[in-house]
Amino acid sequence: MLFALDFFIRRIAQGLVLVVLVAMLIFTLLRVVPGDPVRMMLGPMVSASVAELTAKEMGLRDPIPAQFGRYVAQILTGDFGSSFVRSAQGGSTGGSRGGSTFDAANRASVLGLITTSLPYSLLLAGLAFLFALGIALPIGIPAGLRSGRWPDRLALHVASVLVSLPNVWLALVLIFLVSAKAGWLTAIGYQGLSYAILPALVLAIELAPTLIRSISVSVSGNLLEPYVSQGEIRGLSRSRMIVAHVLRNSSIPVLNVLGIQAIGLLLGGLFVVEYVFNYPGVGLLMINAVFQRDFPVIQAIAILACAALVMVNILVDFAAMAIDRRLPY
Repeated sequence: MLFALDFFIRRIAQGLVLVVLVAMLIFTLLRVVPGDPVRMMLGPMVSASVAELTAKEMGLRDPIPAQFGRYVAQILTGDFGSSFVRSAQGGSTGGSRGGSTFDAANRASVLGLITTSLPYSLLLAGLAFLFALGIALPIGIPAGLRSGRWPDRLALHVASVLVSLPNVWLALVLIFLVSAKAGWLTAIGYQGLSYAILPALVLAIELAPTLIRSISVSVSGNLLEPYVSQGEIRGLSRSRMIVAHVLRNSSIPVLNVLGIQAIGLLLGGLFVVEYVFNYPGVGLLMINAVFQRDFPVIQAIAILACAALVMVNILVDFAAMAIDRRLPY
């Protein structure tokens, strides 16, 4: 119990520092890159005086440290601000209302937008990991148990083919073949669980090659450890050694790879695939916010994604140490 408490206190403290640094970096970069979000809100035809007045009223002309201080204080109260371009009714109002009719108070809550989109992304990520494990385990475990033989060579060839498939190209091919031509699955948008299968499959194919190689290498490496031969000398059958000890110990590096894959999924693949499939998750929300220079949405998603990645790493490390207490923490 004391071990777990000490572990979580130390790692959460380290994670908080990282989240604050990422928040500061994102906040600063958004305000120094070219372009003015006020023009996105009011439209390109708005007068310079009205645009400047609106920017000052919203605090966008204050020094960056002052803006960041207000933003942090706002976050500590649980408020991530309001969208620059989305109305409280859900529609986009960017550039369509003009300076005289722009209602800053009638903007959608950023936290509300994220909580609406998050369940879709969690469903997609969960299905992707299940599909990836469904592909990797039946291929990687036999490859590790028969290192150097045909299952190992098959795993290498399958992983090489899968890793060479770009996710955007694969998504378009699956949409054309499976949805448009065959009509087996619907692909664009979301109106039920079936809409998440194709994008999840694209993500799973992106995740599977690394998992296949990690599983096969870990299993084959553990088979060479002295405890395997010692267990067999003491009378344990090979099948029991594999199930009870080899696979258990092999799960530690696989857990680390899953953690790394989760980071890659959150930072890249999920956003791209959601955009291609017009899937209403956090990734699509983020990409639209980037196009519209919707600073509050971009900042909130970046901070929450960083916090999620920190928690994933903490949980993966804790699970690995719970399996093997010899690991340093």
